Amino acid sequence: MLRIIFMGTPDFALPALEAVKNSGQELLAVVTQPDKPRGRGKRLTPSPVKVWAAEKRIPIFQPQKIRGNLEFLNQIKEMNPDLIVTAAYGQILPGNILAIPPLGCINVHASLLPEYRGASPIQQALIDGRKKTGISIIYMDEGMDTGDIILQRELDICPDENAGQLHDRLSTLGGTMLSEVLRMFEQGKPAGTPQDSDKATYCGKIDKSMGEIRWEQSARSICNLIRGLTPWPGAFTFFNNGKRLKILRALIADHPNQKNHIPGIVLKADQTSGLLVACGQGIIRIAELQEQGGRHMTDIDYLRGNPIEIGMQLGRQGRGNGIS
Repeated sequence: MLRIIFMGTPDFALPALEAVKNSGQELLAVVTQPDKPRGRGKRLTPSPVKVWAAEKRIPIFQPQKIRGNLEFLNQIKEMNPDLIVTAAYGQILPGNILAIPPLGCINVHASLLPEYRGASPIQQALIDGRKKTGISIIYMDEGMDTGDIILQRELDICPDENAGQLHDRLSTLGGTMLSEVLRMFEQGKPAGTPQDSDKATYCGKIDKSMGEIRWEQSARSICNLIRGLTPWPGAFTFFNNGKRLKILRALIADHPNQKNHIPGIVLKADQTSGLLVACGQGIIRIAELQEQGGRHMTDIDYLRGNPIEIGMQLGRQGRGNGIS
């Protein structure tokens, strides 16, 4: 029986954590990020991994920082793990922790490494308009997602899929694959395949400012941005003298006259066509939206009570002014 420590924080990690728990191995402890203030009241909220572990009465550790934390290092050493498993933990493991388990430390990463090393592989694959992604389970080293690959599987991205939907499918796939990898470890330490660093790409953390739509971009690029940033942090534009409009779903649209429109101009806004907006190249339909302080609505439902003038320009430049 392997002695395993699991390190993870968000919902993405839960199927992997369940896989460890159901593997027949010994789950020694869970390490997760400290509780964080959330919501309007800034109430301290535990991570999904902490909630899961507390319900199962698994020991929980929440170090503020693990690098340079001698107390935490000694706690890990005292538990004497054979293997450390991580999934979206949120901190980089230093060398002195990586060296503790004799079978190494492994990570469940949501991309086809060496593509999309870093913090936001799910969102970035959608923003870039990729057709495939996947899960890579790798040995960890001191680099950023640079370790040898133990197991990798592809997943097709659905044409209209957003980051939340893709996240859930990849999370489930990660749990299934980790179960398979843990069975491999029962036979001894499996071999890994080195990554081709010449093909490596990187993605940073998602910032809320990334969600502002630049209407001079193509319709395809804008749709992909919306997919990649839904449900969080969300893509948005401005209308009606600076009011913020969150766009939750958009589609490539047809229009009789596809040319010579100022980007951001509203071309149609009715119960038949919905809300059509010109882009730098092509046209999109804003199919689902949320006005500042309002609720999630389809464009048809929104237009019933909130007429929008054809010729209005969305974005910072237009600020809701009617443009003929």
